[in-house]
Amino acid sequence: MKEEAVAEQNRPLIYIVIGEESGDQLGARAVLALKSATGGQIAFAGLAGERMQAEGLKSLFPLQDIAVMGLVNIIKQYPALHRRGMEVVADILATKPDLLLIIDSPEFTHAVAKRVRKQRPDLPIVNYVSPSVWAWRPGRAKKMARYVDHVLALLPFEVQAHKDLGGPACSYVGHPLIERLDVLRPSEGERGPLDAPVLLVLPGSRRSEVSRLMVEFGAVVAQAKAQHPNLRVILPAVSHLRSLIDEGLQDWTVAPEIVEGEAAKFAAFRQAHAALAASGTVTLELGLAGIPMVVAYKVDWLMGKLKFLFKAHSFVLTNLVLGHNAIPEFLDEDANADTLAAHLLPLLSDSQERAAQMAALQLLDERMQLPEGTPSGQVARIVLDHLAK
Repeated sequence: MKEEAVAEQNRPLIYIVIGEESGDQLGARAVLALKSATGGQIAFAGLAGERMQAEGLKSLFPLQDIAVMGLVNIIKQYPALHRRGMEVVADILATKPDLLLIIDSPEFTHAVAKRVRKQRPDLPIVNYVSPSVWAWRPGRAKKMARYVDHVLALLPFEVQAHKDLGGPACSYVGHPLIERLDVLRPSEGERGPLDAPVLLVLPGSRRSEVSRLMVEFGAVVAQAKAQHPNLRVILPAVSHLRSLIDEGLQDWTVAPEIVEGEAAKFAAFRQAHAALAASGTVTLELGLAGIPMVVAYKVDWLMGKLKFLFKAHSFVLTNLVLGHNAIPEFLDEDANADTLAAHLLPLLSDSQERAAQMAALQLLDERMQLPEGTPSGQVARIVLDHLAK
């Protein structure tokens, strides 16, 4: 049982379950907002990464123990994940929180929530970050209604998706990126003229993504450099993947500038004219930064066999928010160097393709804005509403 839970019995206690670093980032912002909204009169327990620990939350066990990505890896490590999940359930029942907040990583966090609901049916359960029920296994939405009381969605179209699919109550709380437009967008003169183009190359934040895309991306960069001799290429690298990236760069004929860290990454965003990117949250970052892009993704063999089950019109977040495929996207065998280059090269000049993407990206702000407040503030408001019931 958490020491803080015992010591803070006079304060409402929220138990937070996360499964990876992205959840730690969202959780840390939520904890800050909840502290602010309650004047600090609130306590926390659960799982935490570095950011949530910096806010005073002691993690039940290291987050790295359950940070597993990809369907194949999840299947391989299921016994260990199951044991850790049961450990979390036992801790929740012993700690007796006033609310359970699960954040992202649905394969892990929802398994915990289901078991807790059976044994503590009175405990409010809030799910921050909706699973992609609109794209994959839509039947999950109706099942979620049995063990989740409220879904806090990062994407505006998810509210209607849950309503259509018979899911739990769902509110759009805003994506945290809309709080960071100042670091994503260039100040006057920061982005240079298009006749000296800057290309961002973003091969992914996961080992599997980088491994699958580096060869094709290197060949695309070579074609871009041949057409634009004064092209500047910047590759923002995730620090824990730097050695893998360096290994992949050995076969590139064009050496990019490597930058590390969030500040350097967003500085590169403010200079870039176009991007070649792996699918993921980075496409929304690029979209909000107003950077035209081409997106690629290659899945593992099992997901490749199951991709016919994918129901959405796009796997690119920017396209999903816009409601149409403004951003060219290519999956698996279609994500080859020649195809990617054919769609990327026009974005490095004053072309119709570039103008069309720029016009589409200007609509993102309108689609993603909140009527009032901030995403973390909206999360705190809804959580506190459930605590008050």
